[in-house]
Amino acid sequence: MSQHRKIYLASKSPRRRELLRQVGIDFEVLLLRDAPPRGPEVTEIVLPGELPEAYVARVTQEKAQAAWDAVLARRLFTLPVLAADTTVVIAQEILGKPANRDEAISMLSKLAGNTHQVLTSIAIKYQHQLLQCTQKSEVTFAPLSDSQIAAYCDSAEPYDKAGGYGIQGMAARFISHINGSYSGIMGLPLYETTDLLARLDPH
Repeated sequence: MSQHRKIYLASKSPRRRELLRQVGIDFEVLLLRDAPPRGPEVTEIVLPGELPEAYVARVTQEKAQAAWDAVLARRLFTLPVLAADTTVVIAQEILGKPANRDEAISMLSKLAGNTHQVLTSIAIKYQHQLLQCTQKSEVTFAPLSDSQIAAYCDSAEPYDKAGGYGIQGMAARFISHINGSYSGIMGLPLYETTDLLARLDPH
Protein backbone atom coordinates (compact mmCIF):
# COMPACT_ATOMS: atom_id res chain seq x y z
CA MET A 1 0.00 0.00 0.00
CA SER A 2 2.95 2.31 0.54
CA GLN A 3 3.29 2.90 -3.18
CA HIS A 4 -0.40 3.82 -3.44
CA ARG A 5 -0.68 6.91 -1.32
CA LYS A 6 -4.32 7.42 -2.21
CA ILE A 7 -7.37 5.51 -3.48
CA TYR A 8 -10.80 6.30 -4.87
CA LEU A 9 -13.73 5.25 -2.69
CA ALA A 10 -16.72 4.34 -4.86
CA SER A 11 -19.29 4.83 -2.12
CA LYS A 12 -21.49 7.56 -0.68
CA SER A 13 -21.44 5.96 2.77
CA PRO A 14 -20.22 8.31 5.52
CA ARG A 15 -19.46 5.22 7.62
CA ARG A 16 -17.00 3.88 5.06
CA ARG A 17 -15.27 7.27 4.92
CA GLU A 18 -15.00 7.29 8.71
CA LEU A 19 -13.52 3.77 8.74
CA LEU A 20 -10.89 4.57 6.10
CA ARG A 21 -9.84 7.65 8.06
CA GLN A 22 -9.62 5.52 11.20
CA VAL A 23 -6.82 3.43 9.68
CA GLY A 24 -5.12 6.32 7.90
CA ILE A 25 -6.02 5.48 4.30
CA ASP A 26 -6.07 8.60 2.12
CA PHE A 27 -8.97 8.61 -0.31
CA GLU A 28 -11.10 10.65 -2.66
CA VAL A 29 -14.80 9.90 -3.07
CA LEU A 30 -15.79 8.84 -6.58
CA LEU A 31 -19.54 9.06 -7.02
CA LEU A 32 -21.45 6.95 -9.53
CA ARG A 33 -24.82 7.77 -11.05
CA ASP A 34 -27.84 6.60 -9.09
CA ALA A 35 -30.59 8.65 -10.75
CA PRO A 36 -31.93 9.75 -14.16
CA PRO A 37 -31.39 10.88 -16.86
CA ARG A 38 -29.08 7.98 -17.68
CA GLY A 39 -29.96 5.79 -14.73
CA PRO A 40 -27.76 3.96 -12.28
CA GLU A 41 -24.44 2.52 -13.30
CA VAL A 42 -25.07 -0.50 -11.07
CA THR A 43 -28.46 -1.92 -10.15
CA GLU A 44 -28.87 -3.84 -6.91
CA ILE A 45 -31.63 -6.18 -8.06
CA VAL A 46 -31.32 -9.76 -6.84
CA LEU A 47 -31.24 -12.18 -9.77
CA PRO A 48 -33.63 -15.17 -9.76
CA GLY A 49 -32.20 -17.93 -7.59
CA GLU A 50 -29.17 -15.86 -6.59
CA LEU A 51 -27.78 -16.73 -3.17
CA PRO A 52 -26.84 -13.90 -0.78
CA GLU A 53 -23.06 -14.39 -0.97
CA ALA A 54 -23.13 -14.55 -4.77
CA TYR A 55 -25.36 -11.47 -4.87
CA VAL A 56 -23.20 -9.25 -2.66
CA ALA A 57 -20.02 -10.33 -4.46
CA ARG A 58 -21.52 -9.66 -7.90
CA VAL A 59 -22.87 -6.22 -6.99
CA THR A 60 -19.53 -5.21 -5.46
CA GLN A 61 -17.60 -6.37 -8.51
CA GLU A 62 -19.96 -4.42 -10.77
CA LYS A 63 -19.51 -1.30 -8.62
CA ALA A 64 -15.72 -1.60 -8.79
CA GLN A 65 -15.76 -2.07 -12.57
CA ALA A 66 -18.20 0.82 -13.10
CA ALA A 67 -16.02 3.06 -10.93
CA TRP A 68 -12.87 2.11 -12.81
CA ASP A 69 -14.64 2.73 -16.12
CA ALA A 70 -15.65 6.16 -14.76
CA VAL A 71 -12.03 6.96 -13.87
CA LEU A 72 -10.98 6.20 -17.44
CA ALA A 73 -13.96 7.95 -19.05
CA ARG A 74 -13.47 11.10 -16.96
CA ARG A 75 -9.71 10.97 -17.61
CA LEU A 76 -8.96 11.11 -13.91
CA PHE A 77 -5.60 10.31 -12.45
CA THR A 78 -5.46 6.52 -12.15
CA LEU A 79 -5.62 5.30 -8.56
CA PRO A 80 -6.94 2.04 -7.12
CA VAL A 81 -10.73 2.01 -6.78
CA LEU A 82 -12.37 0.54 -3.68
CA ALA A 83 -16.00 -0.56 -3.85
CA ALA A 84 -18.09 -2.33 -1.23
CA ASP A 85 -21.59 -3.63 -0.67
CA THR A 86 -23.22 -4.78 2.56
CA THR A 87 -26.18 -7.11 2.80
CA VAL A 88 -28.15 -8.33 5.80
CA VAL A 89 -29.43 -11.89 5.55
CA ILE A 90 -31.85 -13.81 7.75
CA ALA A 91 -32.95 -17.34 6.83
CA GLN A 92 -31.41 -16.77 3.36
CA GLU A 93 -33.62 -13.70 2.81
CA ILE A 94 -31.75 -10.59 1.71
CA LEU A 95 -32.80 -7.44 3.55
CA GLY A 96 -31.87 -4.28 1.68
CA LYS A 97 -32.46 -0.68 2.69
CA PRO A 98 -36.06 -0.10 3.79
CA ALA A 99 -37.98 2.17 1.45
CA ASN A 100 -40.40 3.37 4.13
CA ARG A 101 -41.43 3.00 7.76
CA ASP A 102 -43.53 -0.12 7.17
CA GLU A 103 -40.59 -1.90 5.56
CA ALA A 104 -38.28 -0.83 8.37
CA ILE A 105 -40.71 -2.17 11.00
CA SER A 106 -41.04 -5.44 9.09
CA MET A 107 -37.26 -5.87 8.93
CA LEU A 108 -36.67 -5.08 12.60
CA SER A 109 -39.46 -7.47 13.55
CA LYS A 110 -37.69 -10.27 11.68
CA LEU A 111 -34.34 -9.47 13.31
CA ALA A 112 -35.70 -9.15 16.86
CA GLY A 113 -34.81 -12.16 19.01
CA ASN A 114 -32.86 -13.82 16.20
CA THR A 115 -29.35 -14.16 14.79
CA HIS A 116 -28.71 -12.89 11.28
CA GLN A 117 -25.72 -12.58 8.99
CA VAL A 118 -24.08 -9.43 7.68
CA LEU A 119 -22.13 -9.92 4.45
CA THR A 120 -19.80 -7.17 3.29
CA SER A 121 -17.96 -7.71 0.04
CA ILE A 122 -15.08 -5.45 -0.95
CA ALA A 123 -13.38 -5.18 -4.32
CA ILE A 124 -10.33 -3.21 -5.42
CA LYS A 125 -9.90 -2.51 -9.11
CA TYR A 126 -6.64 -1.15 -10.51
CA GLN A 127 -5.46 -1.51 -14.09
CA HIS A 128 -5.77 -5.22 -14.96
CA GLN A 129 -6.23 -6.29 -11.35
CA LEU A 130 -9.42 -7.04 -9.44
CA LEU A 131 -8.96 -8.21 -5.86
CA GLN A 132 -12.06 -9.17 -3.90
CA CYS A 133 -13.21 -10.86 -0.73
CA THR A 134 -16.44 -11.17 1.26
CA GLN A 135 -16.48 -10.95 5.04
CA LYS A 136 -19.29 -12.59 7.01
CA SER A 137 -20.37 -11.73 10.56
CA GLU A 138 -23.24 -12.88 12.77
CA VAL A 139 -25.34 -10.47 14.80
CA THR A 140 -27.82 -11.47 17.49
CA PHE A 141 -30.67 -9.13 18.42
CA ALA A 142 -32.39 -9.31 21.78
CA PRO A 143 -36.18 -9.67 21.72
CA LEU A 144 -37.81 -6.30 21.03
CA SER A 145 -41.24 -4.99 21.83
CA ASP A 146 -43.46 -3.43 19.17
CA SER A 147 -43.02 -0.05 20.86
CA GLN A 148 -39.21 -0.33 20.79
CA ILE A 149 -39.28 -1.14 17.08
CA ALA A 150 -41.74 1.65 16.33
CA ALA A 151 -39.70 4.21 18.26
CA TYR A 152 -36.52 3.25 16.42
CA CYS A 153 -38.29 3.42 13.06
CA ASP A 154 -39.53 6.91 13.93
CA SER A 155 -35.90 8.05 13.84
CA ALA A 156 -33.96 8.71 10.64
CA GLU A 157 -31.47 5.95 11.35
CA PRO A 158 -32.97 2.88 9.60
CA TYR A 159 -33.47 4.28 6.12
CA ASP A 160 -30.04 4.32 4.50
CA LYS A 161 -28.81 1.03 5.95
CA ALA A 162 -29.13 -2.58 4.87
CA GLY A 163 -31.45 -4.43 7.22
CA GLY A 164 -32.82 -1.17 8.57
CA TYR A 165 -30.29 -0.63 11.35
CA GLY A 166 -26.79 0.63 12.06
CA ILE A 167 -24.65 -1.07 14.69
CA GLN A 168 -22.79 2.18 15.37
CA GLY A 169 -26.01 4.06 16.17
CA MET A 170 -28.99 3.71 18.48
CA ALA A 171 -29.56 0.09 17.43
CA ALA A 172 -26.44 -0.89 19.39
CA ARG A 173 -28.67 -1.25 22.44
CA PHE A 174 -30.63 -4.03 20.69
CA ILE A 175 -27.59 -6.19 19.93
CA SER A 176 -26.74 -8.84 22.50
CA HIS A 177 -23.89 -10.55 20.65
CA ILE A 178 -21.73 -10.30 17.53
CA ASN A 179 -19.38 -12.85 16.01
CA GLY A 180 -17.10 -11.46 13.34
CA SER A 181 -15.93 -7.99 12.31
CA TYR A 182 -17.44 -4.88 13.88
CA SER A 183 -16.14 -2.72 11.01
CA GLY A 184 -17.51 -5.27 8.54
CA ILE A 185 -20.95 -4.93 10.10
CA MET A 186 -20.58 -1.15 9.76
CA GLY A 187 -19.88 -1.61 6.05
CA LEU A 188 -16.13 -1.97 5.52
CA PRO A 189 -14.09 -4.75 7.15
CA LEU A 190 -10.81 -3.00 7.86
CA TYR A 191 -8.56 -6.02 8.21
CA GLU A 192 -9.65 -7.41 4.84
CA THR A 193 -9.50 -3.96 3.21
CA THR A 194 -5.95 -3.22 4.32
CA ASP A 195 -4.91 -6.77 3.40
CA LEU A 196 -6.22 -6.42 -0.17
CA LEU A 197 -4.51 -3.05 -0.57
CA ALA A 198 -1.23 -4.55 0.65
CA ARG A 199 -1.53 -7.33 -1.95
CA LEU A 200 -2.18 -4.92 -4.82
CA ASP A 201 0.57 -4.78 -7.43
CA PRO A 202 1.43 -1.07 -7.88
CA HIS A 203 2.39 -1.54 -11.54
